Amino acid sequence: MTTKNEKPSPLPPVYEAWLPREHSLYRPRHARRQTIALACAVIFFATPLITFAFGARPSEFENRALTPFPSPGQGWSFFTQLSAWATDHLMFREQAVHAADGISRGVFGEPPPLNHESQQGPLQSPPVKTDPRQFPSIIEGKNGWLYLGDEVSSHCAQAHPLADTFGKLQRLKEGIEASGRQLVVVVAPDKATVVPENLPDAYIGKDCHTAMAAEFWRMVDARQDYMLDLRGQITGWGANKGAPIYGPQDAHWSDEGAVIMARSVAEKLRPGISATWKVTPTAAWQVPADLPPLIGRSGTTSGTHYALMPDGTQDMTRPTPPDYTTPLHLDTASGPGTYGLNVALLGDSFTIRTLPYLAASFRNLTALHASTADHDQGAAASAVLAPSNVVVLELAERSLVRGTVALLDKPGLDNILGRLPR
Repeated sequence: MTTKNEKPSPLPPVYEAWLPREHSLYRPRHARRQTIALACAVIFFATPLITFAFGARPSEFENRALTPFPSPGQGWSFFTQLSAWATDHLMFREQAVHAADGISRGVFGEPPPLNHESQQGPLQSPPVKTDPRQFPSIIEGKNGWLYLGDEVSSHCAQAHPLADTFGKLQRLKEGIEASGRQLVVVVAPDKATVVPENLPDAYIGKDCHTAMAAEFWRMVDARQDYMLDLRGQITGWGANKGAPIYGPQDAHWSDEGAVIMARSVAEKLRPGISATWKVTPTAAWQVPADLPPLIGRSGTTSGTHYALMPDGTQDMTRPTPPDYTTPLHLDTASGPGTYGLNVALLGDSFTIRTLPYLAASFRNLTALHASTADHDQGAAASAVLAPSNVVVLELAERSLVRGTVALLDKPGLDNILGRLPR
């Protein structure tokens, strides 16, 4: 009961599902659509686990490793990365991509809109929101050439500004030099940078890609004391050969680029060391191309192996495994024209074709894939760098431009520099 001057107390808030059904604000706690959506979500995330339990394994058919299962210790990032993990680990996803490509091209006469929801025809400007997922996974160029879409999206949708990335490289350099070691950074140019003539006349992100690439290479060339720009040698060899040294359907350089990298690093460490080198072509090779599977197609890429003779007579190249996510030690080279100090090399997929030529020219080199820092926060890299006299870091242009290199971020960079013996 209230007095004359008192206001009636408001009713306590009630969840809308608890209101009477005839109330205008009533909403069921789990409507039919909500229940269906919840069931679909459970099926989506549970399917990879169920198929894994029965022995099925997804394949890495894209130009990258499968997304690892996120750690609960990552906080809210666990939930944002869970969807990418579930998508990557769905069985028959590769077959679905191939089917989508066949239907789109056969029925509609155009490539499927994979990973580029915003593309409607040959647009030249980037999407309004620079989200990498809104760029195409593959850019279909002229004369049957394919380009990795990440080469453009990395330049238009950066995770960190170039100034920040080069600041981290400078910190790495200073820390390594303070420990008494030398640092050499090799930048593997993107195919879109060295063979732009086969890009389409118009594509999403063309303007920002061109502008950012020019700025990036200007900053690389301003740091020639420890960074190597291989573009001139790559285009020069291609001109002499009569064909680019990047394949039409592959994102990486062929053996010519690998030889250039091995020679350039050796010359940086000891000028004139390659004066006795002799490089001659040997056997041809052909492997499945890495870009067509991204759009549900298949193709091959071919090239030529070379004999690298540091002393001018004896071929020192050796077969090397493509997987170097565990330390790979190379110690079979000897004699004139070879580099003898202990070298630690952290690289990416461009280094794979370079390893046989590094084995021919470096007497004591240990290589490790830089992506290990994505998972162990630089622990494996620290162990490889500890006994070295020289540190070589090879990274693709697109990785550095985007600024997503765990090796250069905290806590990876802190761990590496903090554990270097002096």
